[in-house]
Amino acid sequence: MRRGVYNTLMLDTLMVDCTSLPRYRLDRTFDWNYEHAPEPIAVEVPKTPGDWRFCGLPVESPLGIPAGPLLNGRWCLYYASLGFDVLTYKTVRSRHRPCYELPNLVPVDCDQLQGGEAGLPASNSMLGSWAVSYGMPSKSPDNWRADIEATRIKLPPDKLLSVSVVASVDEDWTIDDLADDYARCAKWAIDSGADTVETNFSCPNVSTFDGQLYQNPTDAKLVAEHVRDLIGDTPFIVKIGRVSSRKATVELLNAIGGIVDALAMTNSIATTVHSQDGRLFFDGQRRGICGQAIRKASTSQVRMFSELIRECNLSLKLIGVGGACSASDVGNYLDAGAGAVHMATAAMTNPALAIEIKRELATD
Repeated sequence: MRRGVYNTLMLDTLMVDCTSLPRYRLDRTFDWNYEHAPEPIAVEVPKTPGDWRFCGLPVESPLGIPAGPLLNGRWCLYYASLGFDVLTYKTVRSRHRPCYELPNLVPVDCDQLQGGEAGLPASNSMLGSWAVSYGMPSKSPDNWRADIEATRIKLPPDKLLSVSVVASVDEDWTIDDLADDYARCAKWAIDSGADTVETNFSCPNVSTFDGQLYQNPTDAKLVAEHVRDLIGDTPFIVKIGRVSSRKATVELLNAIGGIVDALAMTNSIATTVHSQDGRLFFDGQRRGICGQAIRKASTSQVRMFSELIRECNLSLKLIGVGGACSASDVGNYLDAGAGAVHMATAAMTNPALAIEIKRELATD
């Protein structure tokens, strides 16, 4: 597929001022933010030393955006212009699904989480972490397939476009039906121009069994096999949630480690959230906590998986996700065994983050 460059509406080269850059509006709906995506910024981005690859594909740096902030192609182009090199298109489905009502992002006040926390207090200001409540919304396939195709054409050749997909569950579906729907969406994403595809096996904000698929290795294997059969050799990533035991890690690796190319982790740590006066948000349902509060747990999980991947003699790659907001955090993920580090919360609050990190890495 032909690849191009950013559109002609880019601004003049400028010194990046984080406070003036457009960003996701917490006080606006998902659909409003979808329609009001910023235009790319023309700015000098420092080169990152080293030879980097993402699932075997050459890339300029280990820095990327996971599924979440990139609601559509325009959001992908915006963050690409600001130095992120792997852009993960927000999770899409085989049918339209609306977003949960506001609030979708609630800042929380907490220390480092490990999983199993009973509940967290909300904060009046952003302290580095928030509860996320979207429910994996999706535009219709006709919409997102055309948008992905147009986005891949506009992205420069040194940027990679990954697309996150999930199944849409009906009440009478079997696991084979679920697997077929995952595979269908993955194939559509690739046919539309995705360089890699990611299946979301972990979402704490939905109640259907696709939300914690990674916790059932037998079902995860069946779904992964269906996807692989349909997408061929295209790089295949599975997004998983919190895994705290070596036993569960080995079981998951034995199930899908020989099928997929990479694992992205960690997709938040779930708990309930309450206001200062005890009122529960989200009707008392658990929601995933993202941001700095899960950094240590996520880095530790990458390290555990990396060790066990070597013991199992697998060639699986790891993508560190969760709480990274500095060059030091990126380095810690890489030291733990990740080959790439993707940032969502910190990038949403500071769109210039990749430029700042690359600038620091270039001077080390």
